[in-house]
Amino acid sequence: MTRLLMIALAATVLAAPAHAISRYNSQGMSCNAVQAAVQREGAVILRYRSARNPSLPLYDRYVSGGRFCSVGEVAVGSSVPTRDDRSCYVLKCRSYERENVFPFRD
Repeated sequence: MTRLLMIALAATVLAAPAHAISRYNSQGMSCNAVQAAVQREGAVILRYRSARNPSLPLYDRYVSGGRFCSVGEVAVGSSVPTRDDRSCYVLKCRSYERENVFPFRD
């Protein structure tokens, strides 16, 4: 009976809904508001229009730190356009490549 209860409990936990990630249009927000949203939520999707081709929407996942990255990824600096800053500093996850982190080691 205990084993059946444990299996049922495990199935219930696995079936729980995943936390949805928020999506924002960075160009409609100030840089401070974008950075605050990323810090508050840990990870967000930011959308914006391409500077080279304004009809092309761009987006990516931005994080408050490396703990929101998957295994094999690190948080690296990036920027997004906002209402008041063309290069608002944010972090995003990128694959860890030893050559990029330690370029002069064997």
